[in-house]
Amino acid sequence: MTDYWNGMPAGSIDAVWTKSSASDANGQCVEVTRTRSGEIAVRNSRDAEGPALLFTPGEWGALLFGAKGGEFDFMITA
Repeated sequence: MTDYWNGMPAGSIDAVWTKSSASDANGQCVEVTRTRSGEIAVRNSRDAEGPALLFTPGEWGALLFGAKGGEFDFMITA
């Protein structure tokens, strides 16, 4: 079993990464995947070998719930 931790090299996570369809051609996006042990991993698409952030399914669900509800809209600059 692989141990996963925040900041580990994203390239060492053996999984299929998914990029948002809203991403632009300039690489302004993040990619996500689920690890074999169930965590959600996030990486910068411009640095696929760089550090990964890992979240529990509960943490990821709370983030998505807040984002869908507009809780973080104030962070977006036009």
